[in-house]
Amino acid sequence: MTAVHPPLRRAVQVRAREWGWRHAGRKAFAARQVDLGIAPGERVLLLGASGAGKSTLLHALAGVLGTSDEGEQEGDLLLDGVPPAAARGRAGLVLQDPETQVVLARVGDEVAFAAENLAVPREEIWRRVGRALDDVGLDLPLDHPTTALSGGQKQRLALAAVLAMEPGLLLLDEPTANLDPAGVLEVRDAVVRVLERTGATLVVVEHRVAVWADVVDRVIVLDAGGGILADGPPGTVLVQEQTRSRLAEAGVWVPGRQPAVGGTLPTDAGGEGLLSARSLSVARSRRGRAVVEDLSLTVSAGQALSITGPNGAGKSTAALTIGGLLRPRAGTLEASALLAGAAGPDPFRWRSAHLVQRIGTVFQEPEHQFLTATVGEELAFGPRQVGAPDSPRIAELAERLRLTHLLGANPFTLSGGEKRRLSVATMLATAPRLLILDEPTFGQDALTWAELVTLLRELVREGVAVLSVTHDTDFIRALGGATLHIADGAGRLVSR
Repeated sequence: MTAVHPPLRRAVQVRAREWGWRHAGRKAFAARQVDLGIAPGERVLLLGASGAGKSTLLHALAGVLGTSDEGEQEGDLLLDGVPPAAARGRAGLVLQDPETQVVLARVGDEVAFAAENLAVPREEIWRRVGRALDDVGLDLPLDHPTTALSGGQKQRLALAAVLAMEPGLLLLDEPTANLDPAGVLEVRDAVVRVLERTGATLVVVEHRVAVWADVVDRVIVLDAGGGILADGPPGTVLVQEQTRSRLAEAGVWVPGRQPAVGGTLPTDAGGEGLLSARSLSVARSRRGRAVVEDLSLTVSAGQALSITGPNGAGKSTAALTIGGLLRPRAGTLEASALLAGAAGPDPFRWRSAHLVQRIGTVFQEPEHQFLTATVGEELAFGPRQVGAPDSPRIAELAERLRLTHLLGANPFTLSGGEKRRLSVATMLATAPRLLILDEPTFGQDALTWAELVTLLRELVREGVAVLSVTHDTDFIRALGGATLHIADGAGRLVSR
């Protein structure tokens, strides 16, 4: 029997009857034969393999899937007995990619925006804004520029904006994926406090199952082939061995079960130096303040290096600078002859065709890299630019990263995990000597996570340098190598 949390005056009831959705231009349904009911005030953890339709279901519940021109719906999906589009404002959605949710220039205005659209009285709006920012731990002035936020800070901001709405249905899509370990618990606890205060219904999609298992009433697992794979209290779905085995086989992260990774753990030795930073200072823009200063390190062939640290510390900025995409504020960044060839020692001055063959950078937001209309074209784009349009590596990468069945799909219709794997594959297609990954395991189920780690292990053993910005401690352990911890404006190299 599920627990229902008072008060119920704002909580939304959800009902799906054989519901499904197919994106325009796609042969397969993103989700299908979903049949479930969620009681007002119930707290649900929604699980499933990458591509099973979790994000699609959340988008549908929020009423943002679009018109019939954008896809085909079957069955019924209702909030309090009406279609989601007729219940706008009753549901609040935090998107998987918070970058796409930020619309205004200042932090305070962004948090207030949705509440203003709901005609909340002005005095009440700013009371809610302050409380929401406190809840998510975003301690910044109201006039702080949203463009100056890190990915993790934008994730907190997006959550604060939705919390300020005080919706009857709170929909969270990977709300802690880009947060540091302390921030994960802080944000989860903030959500619980809001639920206790408002009594809202919760549906949260998250691969960090253990984080949410103790605060939800129910776990629903979508089957990648359609329908429901499992449904029940966490103590049943996540504990009974028969169910745990079924979930693990489907790629669901099961607490206490670590996916098997192929290949051998790379050594710390590394080979010849590829890139050296000396007294490097980095900034998010040419006129912005330096976020990391006096950073010195050498990246060598066949080395795995993980960059860790709290949100907003400058990890992504450092990675983009090392990757030749941002100009150093001070200090030097010099490529060795082995990496640079005839391109010269300064990666920032390399032409794009030279850069992509030497340093491949996977952004924190995969959509920022997509340039074409299909997955197949996206994979071929880089090799075509460097004169290798028929590279056999394309088909191999598509197979390894489980993208073959999506070659004709529009990249923007993929799930978050599929987008991440595509962004990795596009960078690997040109065979760079240095691969830079920003949150590479974001949105991955257990099986695709293991496949990605196995592939990266193989690359390191082949002499590729892999530099990863990540909060995923399991990934760091599985890939091995050294860790660069960035905090308080400085970086400290930790060898293992």
